[in-house]
Amino acid sequence: MDLVLDPPRGVSPVRLGMTFDEAVDAVTRAFGRPRAREGLISVSLDHVGFQVLLEKRNRVTALELWWPGEGRTSSTRVLLDGDDVFTTPARTLMRRAAARGWTVDDADPEQVCMPGVSLGFTRSTSQEVPRERGGLPVCFTSVLVADEHYYDFLYKDRDPVRDR
Repeated sequence: MDLVLDPPRGVSPVRLGMTFDEAVDAVTRAFGRPRAREGLISVSLDHVGFQVLLEKRNRVTALELWWPGEGRTSSTRVLLDGDDVFTTPARTLMRRAAARGWTVDDADPEQVCMPGVSLGFTRSTSQEVPRERGGLPVCFTSVLVADEHYYDFLYKDRDPVRDR
Protein backbone atom coordinates (compact mmCIF):
# COMPACT_ATOMS: atom_id res chain seq x y z
CA MET A 1 0.00 0.00 0.00
CA ASP A 2 1.21 3.53 -0.76
CA LEU A 3 0.28 6.50 1.41
CA VAL A 4 0.89 9.63 -0.64
CA LEU A 5 1.62 12.86 1.20
CA ASP A 6 -0.36 15.67 -0.41
CA PRO A 7 0.68 18.83 1.42
CA PRO A 8 -1.13 20.98 2.35
CA ARG A 9 -4.27 18.91 1.71
CA GLY A 10 -3.63 15.72 3.70
CA VAL A 11 -2.95 12.04 3.07
CA SER A 12 -5.62 10.14 1.18
CA PRO A 13 -8.24 9.23 2.22
CA VAL A 14 -8.11 11.90 4.96
CA ARG A 15 -8.24 15.58 4.08
CA LEU A 16 -7.50 18.48 6.36
CA GLY A 17 -10.69 20.15 7.58
CA MET A 18 -12.76 16.95 7.72
CA THR A 19 -14.96 16.52 10.76
CA PHE A 20 -14.24 13.76 13.26
CA ASP A 21 -17.06 11.60 11.87
CA GLU A 22 -15.96 12.13 8.26
CA ALA A 23 -12.37 11.19 9.14
CA VAL A 24 -13.41 8.06 11.09
CA ASP A 25 -15.59 7.01 8.14
CA ALA A 26 -12.77 7.62 5.61
CA VAL A 27 -10.21 5.68 7.68
CA THR A 28 -12.65 2.83 8.33
CA ARG A 29 -13.54 2.46 4.64
CA ALA A 30 -9.88 2.53 3.56
CA PHE A 31 -8.07 0.69 6.35
CA GLY A 32 -10.55 -0.89 8.75
CA ARG A 33 -11.75 0.15 12.17
CA PRO A 34 -9.39 2.69 13.80
CA ARG A 35 -8.91 3.56 17.45
CA ALA A 36 -10.82 6.80 17.84
CA ARG A 37 -11.38 9.25 20.66
CA GLU A 38 -11.95 12.96 20.78
CA GLY A 39 -9.06 14.72 19.06
CA LEU A 40 -7.32 11.60 17.73
CA ILE A 41 -7.91 8.79 15.27
CA SER A 42 -5.19 6.17 14.81
CA VAL A 43 -4.55 2.98 12.91
CA SER A 44 -1.52 0.84 12.12
CA LEU A 45 -0.99 -0.09 8.49
CA ASP A 46 1.41 -3.04 8.38
CA HIS A 47 3.39 -1.45 11.23
CA VAL A 48 3.31 2.10 9.78
CA GLY A 49 1.51 4.39 12.21
CA PHE A 50 -1.19 6.70 10.84
CA GLN A 51 -2.65 9.32 13.18
CA VAL A 52 -5.30 11.91 12.43
CA LEU A 53 -5.10 14.95 14.73
CA LEU A 54 -8.19 17.06 15.37
CA GLU A 55 -6.81 20.01 17.34
CA LYS A 56 -9.36 22.71 16.54
CA ARG A 57 -13.14 22.67 16.52
CA ASN A 58 -13.30 18.90 16.00
CA ARG A 59 -11.73 19.25 12.54
CA VAL A 60 -8.68 17.47 11.09
CA THR A 61 -5.71 19.81 11.51
CA ALA A 62 -2.83 17.42 10.76
CA LEU A 63 -1.87 13.84 9.99
CA GLU A 64 1.21 12.16 11.40
CA LEU A 65 2.80 9.00 10.07
CA TRP A 66 5.72 7.13 11.60
CA TRP A 67 8.04 4.37 10.47
CA PRO A 68 7.54 0.76 11.52
CA GLY A 69 10.39 0.64 14.03
CA GLU A 70 13.61 -1.25 14.52
CA GLY A 71 13.65 -4.70 12.99
CA ARG A 72 10.24 -4.32 11.36
CA THR A 73 9.53 -4.15 7.67
CA SER A 74 6.38 -2.97 6.00
CA SER A 75 4.80 -3.22 2.59
CA THR A 76 3.26 0.22 3.25
CA ARG A 77 5.25 3.09 1.79
CA VAL A 78 4.87 6.75 2.73
CA LEU A 79 5.60 8.75 -0.41
CA LEU A 80 6.48 12.38 -1.08
CA ASP A 81 6.69 13.00 -4.81
CA GLY A 82 7.61 9.36 -5.36
CA ASP A 83 10.27 9.17 -2.62
CA ASP A 84 9.68 6.86 0.35
CA VAL A 85 10.00 9.15 3.38
CA PHE A 86 11.24 6.37 5.65
CA THR A 87 13.83 4.80 3.31
CA THR A 88 15.17 7.76 1.31
CA PRO A 89 17.98 9.58 3.15
CA ALA A 90 16.70 12.70 4.91
CA ARG A 91 19.31 14.91 3.25
CA THR A 92 18.13 13.73 -0.18
CA LEU A 93 14.49 14.52 0.66
CA MET A 94 15.46 17.99 1.93
CA ARG A 95 17.55 18.73 -1.17
CA ARG A 96 14.69 17.67 -3.47
CA ALA A 97 12.18 19.76 -1.47
CA ALA A 98 14.43 22.83 -1.80
CA ALA A 99 14.73 22.17 -5.55
CA ARG A 100 10.90 22.33 -5.71
CA GLY A 101 11.10 25.81 -4.24
CA TRP A 102 9.97 24.81 -0.75
CA THR A 103 11.57 26.45 2.28
CA VAL A 104 13.41 23.82 4.31
CA ASP A 105 14.10 24.79 7.91
CA ASP A 106 16.75 22.38 9.13
CA ALA A 107 18.18 24.64 11.85
CA ASP A 108 17.37 21.70 14.14
CA PRO A 109 18.30 18.72 11.94
CA GLU A 110 16.41 16.39 14.28
CA GLN A 111 13.14 18.34 13.73
CA VAL A 112 12.99 19.60 10.13
CA CYS A 113 9.99 21.56 8.90
CA MET A 114 8.86 23.11 5.67
CA PRO A 115 6.73 26.14 6.51
CA GLY A 116 4.23 27.21 3.89
CA VAL A 117 3.89 23.61 2.73
CA SER A 118 3.60 22.54 6.37
CA LEU A 119 5.49 19.33 6.42
CA GLY A 120 7.32 18.43 9.61
CA PHE A 121 9.87 15.63 9.83
CA THR A 122 11.55 13.95 12.79
CA ARG A 123 14.82 12.05 12.87
CA SER A 124 14.89 11.16 16.54
CA THR A 125 14.87 7.61 17.85
CA SER A 126 16.66 5.60 20.48
CA GLN A 127 16.44 2.49 18.32
CA GLU A 128 19.33 0.98 16.39
CA VAL A 129 19.15 2.47 12.90
CA PRO A 130 21.75 3.54 10.32
CA ARG A 131 23.16 6.90 11.40
CA GLU A 132 25.16 9.75 9.91
CA ARG A 133 28.58 10.63 11.34
CA GLY A 134 27.00 13.13 13.74
CA GLY A 135 24.67 10.47 15.15
CA LEU A 136 21.39 11.44 13.49
CA PRO A 137 19.36 8.69 11.83
CA VAL A 138 19.97 8.67 8.07
CA CYS A 139 16.22 8.62 7.36
CA PHE A 140 13.26 10.38 8.88
CA THR A 141 11.27 8.48 11.51
CA SER A 142 8.02 10.46 11.32
CA VAL A 143 6.31 13.03 9.14
CA LEU A 144 3.47 15.45 9.85
CA VAL A 145 1.26 16.89 7.10
CA ALA A 146 -0.74 20.01 7.93
CA ASP A 147 -2.17 23.09 6.27
CA GLU A 148 0.07 25.88 5.01
CA HIS A 149 -0.39 27.92 8.23
CA TYR A 150 0.35 25.16 10.79
CA TYR A 151 3.87 26.40 11.53
CA ASP A 152 3.12 30.13 11.26
CA PHE A 153 3.52 30.63 15.01
CA LEU A 154 7.17 29.56 14.65
CA TYR A 155 7.89 32.07 11.91
CA LYS A 156 5.79 35.03 12.94
CA ASP A 157 8.80 37.23 13.68
CA ARG A 158 11.60 35.54 11.79
CA ASP A 159 12.77 34.32 8.43
CA PRO A 160 13.64 30.59 8.68
CA VAL A 161 16.31 30.85 5.98
CA ARG A 162 17.92 34.12 7.13
CA ASP A 163 17.85 33.27 10.84
CA ARG A 164 19.79 29.98 10.70
